[in-house]
Amino acid sequence: MYAVREAFAAVRRAPFLTALSAAMVALALFVVGLFALVAHNMQVALERMEDRVEVVAYVRDDARSEELALAEDELLSLPEVEGVRYLSKEEALAQAQEELPEFQEIFAGLETNPLPASLEISLTPGSRDPGTVARVAEQAGAYPFVEDVRYGEEWVDRLFLLRRIAGITAGVLGVGFGVVATLIIATAVRIAIFARREEIHVMRLVGARDGFIRRPFLLEGLFTGLAGGLLAILLTYGSYTAVYHLLFPLEWLTTAWLGSGMAAGGLLGLLASAMAVRRYLREV
Repeated sequence: MYAVREAFAAVRRAPFLTALSAAMVALALFVVGLFALVAHNMQVALERMEDRVEVVAYVRDDARSEELALAEDELLSLPEVEGVRYLSKEEALAQAQEELPEFQEIFAGLETNPLPASLEISLTPGSRDPGTVARVAEQAGAYPFVEDVRYGEEWVDRLFLLRRIAGITAGVLGVGFGVVATLIIATAVRIAIFARREEIHVMRLVGARDGFIRRPFLLEGLFTGLAGGLLAILLTYGSYTAVYHLLFPLEWLTTAWLGSGMAAGGLLGLLASAMAVRRYLREV
């Protein structure tokens, strides 16, 4: 309770310094929040594209129904396969006419149906990576009645490359701005420690342990970091609202992302305070 009282007393004694520290932390985390918003929406878009990844096996016109039924059962037994749908030649033509209305004149002039029947193989979530998709495509292409197998190999590779790039970039920028926020909080705490140097010196003389001296400053850094994290979330939400209403719709961050932002702010404040206090106590 002494540490909590002293931490709040320090905030009351220097509200401008505390507010300035929290604002600087908020600005550093705000940039991370903006990038997190972009990364999250990028991830959502990539996941929606990933949901469309499937393997299409085109079958010969002379394929027997018994062979197709056996292939469906064998493919469905694979743990990576979520479903198998047989699309006849007539259904393929009807689907093409529905999805490509600009080619209605061409479709109307056809004397025979040039589109092949196919097996559309959908994959379970988490099994749409390039290796798994290629393995399922290879197994589907092993049937003698399958004429060709397509799954957009280059498109799938680029999709997962984009996901890796987004993840690495988010991590690097997050660490970079986290270091900036840590340095800002550490500087603010060192100023607060310098302002109370005589009090700390007296406490050392009367036998106060380092942990007793350190705790109020650690809590002060924690409060500053949490305040900065909360302010960063509010700034990020303001930017999200502006973009959503003025430019284009976006997905707001999940609770996990927001909780991580608050926790990051508090952790950065705690670590920065610990570094500053430890360095000062070594000097006195």
